[in-house]
Amino acid sequence: MKFNTKTIHGGQEHDPAYGSVMPPIYQTSTYAQSTPGGHKGYEYSRTHNPTRNALENAFASIENGKHGLAFGSGLAAIDAVIKLLEPGDEVVSTNDLYGGTYRLFTSIFKKFGIKFHFIGMENVSNIERYINEKTKLIWVETPTNPMMNIIDIKATAAIAKKHQLLLAVDNTFATPYLQRPLDLGADIVMHSATKYIGGHSDLVMGALIVKDKDLADRLYFIQNASGAVCGPQDSFLALRGIKTLHIRMQRHCENGRAVAEFLNNHPKIEAVYWPGFESHPNHDIAKAQMNDFGGMVSFTTKGNNYEEAIKIVENLKIFTLAESLGGVESLAGHPASMTHASIPKEEREKTGVVDSLIRLSVGIEDEEDLIADLKQAIG
Repeated sequence: MKFNTKTIHGGQEHDPAYGSVMPPIYQTSTYAQSTPGGHKGYEYSRTHNPTRNALENAFASIENGKHGLAFGSGLAAIDAVIKLLEPGDEVVSTNDLYGGTYRLFTSIFKKFGIKFHFIGMENVSNIERYINEKTKLIWVETPTNPMMNIIDIKATAAIAKKHQLLLAVDNTFATPYLQRPLDLGADIVMHSATKYIGGHSDLVMGALIVKDKDLADRLYFIQNASGAVCGPQDSFLALRGIKTLHIRMQRHCENGRAVAEFLNNHPKIEAVYWPGFESHPNHDIAKAQMNDFGGMVSFTTKGNNYEEAIKIVENLKIFTLAESLGGVESLAGHPASMTHASIPKEEREKTGVVDSLIRLSVGIEDEEDLIADLKQAIG
């Protein structure tokens, strides 16, 4: 199947009970057994649930993986990946990453003896300087949050393979519509399915997708043992979201381009971060590994004034000032005080998350309305 068909049919079967076209919501915690161990493949819904299984099959299909896992949040999915490691192991991670990921790494897992190196990965040759015999994992976001930095997945995968390391890629911003990291050599793909995959700002969920069965079995064990699974109602909503992922992403990309070009020509805007610009760092890599450039745009104002940035996001009317991203509605955020507040000011400013930085999740509304809203808010 081609991608657009996979979003609707990939990994899916009609429900065997009554032929339901959409997977039913199996809102149950447990399942009747005819004799101890005599069941129809389901014993307890933390371990398996038919609605969640349908979703996990869809996850695997759209990422060209073989095994999908659904979690109660994106951070729960990341948590499961780090639980593959042991005390003394080391991780090389991009330094420009979601604040919640940074907090999980440094405030939770660091005290269990796992060491993290946060480095710029725009030049992948920088990665090998931090690899030693204790390194077990490379963690990549691309495009990164919120600076939209692009990391070469194929080249990073070659480094990981050379040193027998796992490569995990957070593919939340791009979605499998734009790039499929497993095809580029990654071992694990992670999504905050809360975002574009769900697509309607009505669920919180995480996903992992892998090809290797042994790795999948280790992750399934962690998923069941730790229990951070999503429920059947959210699984149903995510399945419904996946079915329109391709058409939503097409419009997100079209509107993202229009907004980025408007901001880039605005006299009060200092810099615009969007991978589609030829001047964007690693634009050629983005062009090679992505099918388009997405609907996430960040920008800074001239003078880098904190109060001015706050005033802009408060004045927006169609863009909603809110955490998160990837819904059909346009959202605006101020990373320094919102999504990246958990990263120390000195650390976040090293990566470009300055006081005036505003991050936009460009929705699927009429582009003229979005541009008019930005125009009046910026003044």
